[in-house]
Amino acid sequence: MAAPLILGIGGTTRAGSSSETVLRAALREIEALGATTEILAGPDLVIPLYAPENPERDEGAARLVDLFRRCDGVVVASPGYHGSISGMIKNALDYAEDTARDDRPYFDGRAVGCIACAYGWQATGSTLIALRTIVHALRGWPTPLGVAANTTMRLFDEEGGCIDPGLKSNLSIMAAQMMHFVR
Repeated sequence: MAAPLILGIGGTTRAGSSSETVLRAALREIEALGATTEILAGPDLVIPLYAPENPERDEGAARLVDLFRRCDGVVVASPGYHGSISGMIKNALDYAEDTARDDRPYFDGRAVGCIACAYGWQATGSTLIALRTIVHALRGWPTPLGVAANTTMRLFDEEGGCIDPGLKSNLSIMAAQMMHFVR
């Protein structure tokens, strides 16, 4: 049996953002449990605004849709922008509409881990709620645990290792839940 493929999408237009760093940490946890991962982060997600009436896809959007089709699960990490997900992450998720007529449309039957990063706790909660709502609309199965990362605290060392015990534990739990659903 082939290793499941988990797609990670997230970050901001700035490479190495806190939401991208948390996403990479989550994918390392998932890889440690036997999955193969692909990541589209930050600049990879700077793609044209989703326009359903226009079937043309640039290279970045075509890669995203292809990975949506092939993956067994998805992890989405969004910054909390003004109490919700960023426009870049919402735009990326909108491209799942290209799979609407597939045998396995949207995120149907797939586990989806949700991660919200914000400068303070308030926006993490509302961002997680928005992510979970979108995942439900896309027929995905959000993991029972969504991860909130408060970036006012130091969460990672210089090498990208998670040094916050609570965040590390939550990423580990979410990874285990992803793999449980995938298997």
